[in-house]
Amino acid sequence: MKKPEFFYSKILLFGEYTVMQQSTVLSIPFTHYQGSLRFLNSEDYTDYAFAHESNRSLLGFYNYLEQSNHEITKLFDIERFKHDIDHGIYFESSIPQGYGIGSSGALVAAFYTAYAYNPLRRNARMKQNQLLELKQVFSILESYFHGKSSGIDPLNAYFSHPISIDKGEIKLTRLPRPTDFGQGAIFLLDTGKIGKTGPLVNLYLEKCKDNSYLEEIENKLIPLNNSCIQNLVEGNLKSFYATLKKFSKKQLELFKEMIPTDFQSVWQEGLENDQFVLKLLGSGGGGFLLGFTADYENTAKLLAAKGMNIIPVYVQSENLKTIENEK
Repeated sequence: MKKPEFFYSKILLFGEYTVMQQSTVLSIPFTHYQGSLRFLNSEDYTDYAFAHESNRSLLGFYNYLEQSNHEITKLFDIERFKHDIDHGIYFESSIPQGYGIGSSGALVAAFYTAYAYNPLRRNARMKQNQLLELKQVFSILESYFHGKSSGIDPLNAYFSHPISIDKGEIKLTRLPRPTDFGQGAIFLLDTGKIGKTGPLVNLYLEKCKDNSYLEEIENKLIPLNNSCIQNLVEGNLKSFYATLKKFSKKQLELFKEMIPTDFQSVWQEGLENDQFVLKLLGSGGGGFLLGFTADYENTAKLLAAKGMNIIPVYVQSENLKTIENEK
């Protein structure tokens, strides 16, 4: 293979679950974690048990593709993929699995890049029909790992650029600069648990069979979701924080089963003291929660005092330096 190409994790800022009802979606790359396809050899400094397990996982992925009757399998050189698996290829990744930040999405993007006969070139001028075609291919590929996939995670990993999807239209977008957040920040809160996407998606689909629940999703949660995205992308941060608090409260009400029990009180505390706001990241059930705050320094201290591990995602470097100096 050529020199390994890295694919980053992602953070779905807004759109988890509601994407199934065609809500607006906003996803960004998160370069803190990354992965690449590599061959295991004696000169690698790696976790050999992880590498062998990854190699076995890739074999399962190959079997899925080889046995599939779907037309997209013809787009890939799966025999070369099998040859590489037999010779020790694996996905070297720092992206934690089951944490809602796109470990399988990065793998799918890496597979597409390495084995598609004619991969679509990544550029900002890619036509809408090409973007939709790519999303569909990614959706089918990633369904092996989750049972059902929107294709958004691999799309984000492939482009390494913020992506929004509105009424089916895919756009490469941008966020306000970290300096625009002032003392605020976006951060991850580690629940210390691994989440399972498939069962929670099935639970959500089952709950949506209740008309009153579905009406809450469609008439209340989705408008708040879409408003959060619009305000954030347009830089209306005051309106963004106000709407975000309503959105978080509604998620706590509708997605109780997706929020680890011992973090529900922390979620509620943030709403009550106006210190921070939490929301789901991905399907929930564990992994990371996504946090927003207008005062990162004090929020970091408050959560650290509770023994909780937070990771900054979007914050001014000067704010980080201040916190590090005080440790």
